[in-house]
Amino acid sequence: MSPRKKEVGVDMGLTDEEKRDLLNLVKTTVECKVRGLKQPKYEPVSDKLQEKRGVFVTIHKRGMLRGCIGWLQASEPLVQTVKDMAEAAAFNDPRFRPVSKDELDFLEYEISVLTPLQKVQDINEIQVGIHGLLLRNGGRSGLLLPQVAADRSWDTMTFLEETCRKAGLSRQTWKDPETEIFIFSADVF
Repeated sequence: MSPRKKEVGVDMGLTDEEKRDLLNLVKTTVECKVRGLKQPKYEPVSDKLQEKRGVFVTIHKRGMLRGCIGWLQASEPLVQTVKDMAEAAAFNDPRFRPVSKDELDFLEYEISVLTPLQKVQDINEIQVGIHGLLLRNGGRSGLLLPQVAADRSWDTMTFLEETCRKAGLSRQTWKDPETEIFIFSADVF
């Protein structure tokens, strides 16, 4: 797991064993694909891992972002979504080349299991370190996970501006009445 200054997100009731199981699934998925091996049969440790949840998988290499992809709302069980997002983060993030065999020893994995989106009526609802943001305007959207703002010690305004920037919009677009802002949280491990 990546080093973090402080805890972020929320506890969604996953046990330490369930979290270890999911992290192991991510690592195994990436390593088997890189090595051209068949994925071992996966047996979930609990019924909770069969719930349909949004998930992001983040990969770091020596403390630097190496890939991050996810789904806000899943149509598959948590274990399948985690597996799919692990593969996508490692091999399909357009910002990075696919993970190679030489990198495997240097990779760290992080999973964010998401809560449902809630539309923001007042920016004072946003809690840095607890919430992630999704911002939409004019066919563009930007999303930042809760840990992004916390890791960078951003305040609410900076968080909003950076989410606009991620969407390819002006930093002040969050003030536009046509802009929709949503919050969510995550169990980050």
